[in-house]
Amino acid sequence: MACIVDDTYAEAFRSISAEVLVTARDRYWLDQAAAAATGHASSTIFCDCEAGIDRFVGPGGDESFETPDGRPGVILQFHVPRFVKNREKHLEKTLLYRLSQNILTCPTTRCFNVLETDGNFKLGRKIALFGDGHQFRDERYGRKVWVIPIMGGEFVLDRRFGFRDSLMGGNLWFMGESEDAAIDATQQALAAIQEIPGVITPFPGGIAASGSKAGSRYSFLIASTNHPFCPTLREKLGDECQLPDGVTSVMEIIINGHDLETVTRATHAGIAAAVDMPGLVRISAGNYGGRLGKNFVYLRPETAAAQQKEPTG
Repeated sequence: MACIVDDTYAEAFRSISAEVLVTARDRYWLDQAAAAATGHASSTIFCDCEAGIDRFVGPGGDESFETPDGRPGVILQFHVPRFVKNREKHLEKTLLYRLSQNILTCPTTRCFNVLETDGNFKLGRKIALFGDGHQFRDERYGRKVWVIPIMGGEFVLDRRFGFRDSLMGGNLWFMGESEDAAIDATQQALAAIQEIPGVITPFPGGIAASGSKAGSRYSFLIASTNHPFCPTLREKLGDECQLPDGVTSVMEIIINGHDLETVTRATHAGIAAAVDMPGLVRISAGNYGGRLGKNFVYLRPETAAAQQKEPTG
């Protein structure tokens, strides 16, 4: 039976984000730096941000993006929801901690700003204090940087890092006849999504096996398991269960990115890559009727096109 793509939407919400370019002598150390800097950043439910790899650039990656020092690089995105109190200070502190503890410490790395925006954080000066008075300003690779003497040699980073308005919460659900079918389809979609510049998939390996709903019966929790879509609760829930027949596993991809257009493009690429996978029953998405966010990522391109033509005002 052919997989069904629901005529629905993922409900995304606004964020502010920073983009950081890390370079290193080779892919091994890029992988180490990226994994450390984006660790514990799957969901803002209990993390300080949502972070992930946008793409690898320079030699061995997207060579249309030239790194300042000509070395292999990786672009990382860090997102904070706009509804977070003091969101700009929150993002700045997040970057300060993650860059200083996970990039500065990683052998052979350098750190550069990607976003040239009016608003920016003077992170270079703050991180440079690690130099204990031996740090100095310089111009290297055509950029104004701070240089910090370290035991491994020198650590170089830009003086300022920009931030921009972005989007969080795009999502796709892949419902399979088996756990293997759900995972295989989701990984196929993930590979296509990761080819789209400007987006990240922040959960471990890009996939969330524990999709959540807003709220909980426990007052101290802001989110909990999305029980109507838990296959093992089908008999217990009865009519409350919202799973199609034959589904025994649901995997989710969360997509954050530059804007609605970029997240939508990644969504459609993921669907197209997975829709014919064996054992995939349905592709859907999570939304809350507009209560969480006002940016709707429609799963079907024809619906998205129709909505764009709707008169406004």
